[in-house]
Amino acid sequence: MNSTQDTMGSRSENRAAWAGVVSLSLGVFGLVTAEFLPASLLTPISQDLGVSIGAAGQSVTMTAVIGAIAGPAIVVGTGRFDRRLTLLALTSLLVVSSFIAAFSSGFIMLLLSRALLGIGLGGFWAMSLALAMRLVPEERMPRAMAIIMGGVSVATVCAAPVGAWVGEVLGWRFAFGITGGLGVLALATQALTLPAMPSNGPASLDTMAAVLRRPALRVALGTVLLVVAGHFAGFTFIRPFLEDVPHFGIDGVSRILLAFGIGGFFGNFAGGFLAERNTALSLTLAAGGIAIMAILLSLAGASPVVAAVVTGLWGFAFGAFPVGVQSFINQVASDEPESAGALMLTTFQVAISSGAVLGGVIVDIQGPTGVFAFAGLSALAGATLIGLAGRARLAAAVTASE
Repeated sequence: MNSTQDTMGSRSENRAAWAGVVSLSLGVFGLVTAEFLPASLLTPISQDLGVSIGAAGQSVTMTAVIGAIAGPAIVVGTGRFDRRLTLLALTSLLVVSSFIAAFSSGFIMLLLSRALLGIGLGGFWAMSLALAMRLVPEERMPRAMAIIMGGVSVATVCAAPVGAWVGEVLGWRFAFGITGGLGVLALATQALTLPAMPSNGPASLDTMAAVLRRPALRVALGTVLLVVAGHFAGFTFIRPFLEDVPHFGIDGVSRILLAFGIGGFFGNFAGGFLAERNTALSLTLAAGGIAIMAILLSLAGASPVVAAVVTGLWGFAFGAFPVGVQSFINQVASDEPESAGALMLTTFQVAISSGAVLGGVIVDIQGPTGVFAFAGLSALAGATLIGLAGRARLAAAVTASE
């Protein structure tokens, strides 16, 4: 009788744990959708609020800058609190920020909403790996991370094309209202499925500094900085590019952004497949793909066919990149997941903000074509860095075996 009860209890806990993982994926979906949404709405936002396209693009920068600061700050500052309560508070910020954006009376109010989103996004991402490790056994971590990253993939598919369509038909404010609704759904699901997760002891700045001294992690951070900065310099201004260079209307822009998202969805699985075999190689190929596609858009993006096909392939390449990065963290810092996650989150957000800032300057001076030239060169530098590091690690392994 007791054995049967133990087995049934174990199965129940297992179902609850995977339901919690799914709730994390839903939270990621809402946060990433809200983060990417302005890229498809820059034109109506700039017109409605009376600012330039470049200035409107800084709504992306605001989220990234605050997220870069909030990730480590939340990991350190809330380390003694139950992680379930911390997560629910962070998801609540998605709801609040979305509705503030929807009812913004001016550009400053919009930036405030994006700052609140940055806090939620930064804290959520910094803790995501550690939270997954609390929910499932170590041997199930790849599956758990695939489910969580699936939320990113679906958001990539949906955010830009749906945002562009909703913005055109119902207005850009309604699009942010939708992300608020997603936040409510994610919050309710997390409240129902996540167990209590008492603190295991707070992380500290000293812990982060110790993790940062690991050479492999520094290479990964440098690669992320270069590749993500380049990517977001281009992606932030993808709608103005498609409208001004190959001269697509809103229907064409929506379809191409959908192709970008679908490419990212399949790229996520391809990146996971490669990362299981060679993490450095998966990062090199993904970064190289982003570089090639951005350069092609800069050189031949005036052709509607080239712009459409290359944008879809660009989505595929970028979809593979975060999966490789996450696998790399698992390899080099599984003993300090919150500290490593906070450092990687900060690097991502610094890269996003710097890319959006540089992109805004370039697009106002040279137009959107110049942005993609910069994006390609930056991503190429990142591909070179991780590629050379991967070759060095392989050479060291061969030497050690001789």
